[in-house]
Amino acid sequence: MVRKANDLRVRLLTPFLLGAAALVLTGCENSATAYQIEGREHALILVREQRLPFAAIEQFVVVSRLPVCQRRWRIQEDGTPMTPMRVYHAGDLLWALEQKGRWYLATTEDCKVQRWPNPNPQSLGPLVGTFQEKDGQVVFVAAQ
Repeated sequence: MVRKANDLRVRLLTPFLLGAAALVLTGCENSATAYQIEGREHALILVREQRLPFAAIEQFVVVSRLPVCQRRWRIQEDGTPMTPMRVYHAGDLLWALEQKGRWYLATTEDCKVQRWPNPNPQSLGPLVGTFQEKDGQVVFVAAQ
């Protein structure tokens, strides 16, 4: 009799638990897209990860120049929809990234990223493109 009661509980709870798990995972984001500088081994990659629905989206910039170096750096969190991130050429192996008024400098010389609290507009080179959301996907759109 106890076994039948347990079997009944399992049969009744299983669909509920599967539905609850699906709801928890539905709103999560896990995406990565690249600005390929010189092929796929030399790139800036924006990674966005959301562990739970309604949580802030953690963001990382992966700076890659293989085989020399590749590192992942945490930057400021973002929400949905994604706030566009503009990428400017700022020198030899150097890029400036801007999202919501926050600036970062990324170098592929030794794969580092740092905050840039007081950007100098004269030191910016041309806009090379923007990480942005398009049709529900994060993409890199080259500047025209």
